Amino acid sequence: QVQLVESGGGLVQAGGSLRLSCAASGSIFKINTMGWYRQAPGKQRELVADITSRNSTNYGDSVKGRFTISRDNAKNTVYLQMNSLKPEDTAVYYCNYRQWSGTVWGQGTQVTVSS
Repeated sequence: QVQLVESGGGLVQAGGSLRLSCAASGSIFKINTMGWYRQAPGKQRELVADITSRNSTNYGDSVKGRFTISRDNAKNTVYLQMNSLKPEDTAVYYCNYRQWSGTVWGQGTQVTVSS
């Protein structure tokens, strides 16, 4: 079993920044992908960004150039630095962990961007 603990959500004004963290623990396999998805009210969950254990990254089109994903493999932790936040970034952000045995989701953290 893998457990995920998220932190770093909150309320910020448009143009501001936030940093999300997600720490994985348990039966970690060294080859894995960690990332962030988000879901706004009335919308489908969408990819924000993910990063493999070899540091290959993938971003959703709406966040390219504003968000940066990174990871610390020694700590099994993934980070999402969010800059130039917009009201449309408001959503619940979910950490995602994938390895050969399956996928695990975090509990979600609210990010609210006021205009």
